[in-house]
Amino acid sequence: MAKIIDGKAIAQTIRNEIADEVRSLSDSYNKVPGLAVVIVGTRKDSQSYVRMKRKACAEVGIRSFDVDLPEDISENELIDQVHKLNADLDVHGILVQLPLPKHINEEKVLSEISIDKDVDGFHPLNIGKLAMKGREPLFLPCTPKGCLELLSRSGISVKGKRAVVVGRSNIVGLPVALLLLKADATVTIVHSHTQDSESIIREADIVIAAAGQAMMIKGDWIKPGAAVIDVGTNSVDDPSKKVGYRLVGDVDFQEASKVAGWLTPVPGGVGPMTVAMLLKNTLDAAKRKIPQ
Repeated sequence: MAKIIDGKAIAQTIRNEIADEVRSLSDSYNKVPGLAVVIVGTRKDSQSYVRMKRKACAEVGIRSFDVDLPEDISENELIDQVHKLNADLDVHGILVQLPLPKHINEEKVLSEISIDKDVDGFHPLNIGKLAMKGREPLFLPCTPKGCLELLSRSGISVKGKRAVVVGRSNIVGLPVALLLLKADATVTIVHSHTQDSESIIREADIVIAAAGQAMMIKGDWIKPGAAVIDVGTNSVDDPSKKVGYRLVGDVDFQEASKVAGWLTPVPGGVGPMTVAMLLKNTLDAAKRKIPQ
């Protein structure tokens, strides 16, 4: 049976480490890291994510700057808000909750965030440096960074291993493939046009599943003993649940747990790590502002 990687417990350990560092920063330099979370409109899922991020800030002692904007705000007005946060010395990280309303160009808004406050790690310069050998981005995207941290803290070496990333999104698939490459893995990306995905995945020592398709990866697709990190969060109908559905990953957990060496559950695997990495990036941004 696979060893279950408890993302919740690992994320809590990281949060405790961050809280200690935040206290030390405050005591030694009278500086408290600050994170501005910008939300536009009233999407319930976005509001839920934002509440979770603000609560997490409070738990580790990071100051949260709440910027709640109306759905009909213009693109220029939103960019003005970003510029104000760029100029605010108490704000070390800026996060604009996605998706934005359809009349706003997400790429344009995100590129206006100052690179040294890009705690989401999606500024083109940060992604560009991630893609280049010998260059180091200021920040790594939170979910991919969390995936690598789960492997590292579970004692799973990446160097020289064959890794397969399922999915090629800008948010997870592409950056996690680049991170694995930087860590000296041999990386293959499987996507919707890949032929014979099963046999490619079956060769992997490490599988990062980020396709957004419920239980797509079956137990017999997995190499015995492989480490499987399941980023997928999909809802499937389940009349036995009060809400009428349950959350599952991109991997068939029951089948995979009989074959894999390590496996993350959904929920409770990668999800908590994403928020922990956001807090870590914010802490790192504040530490960079301390005079050396």
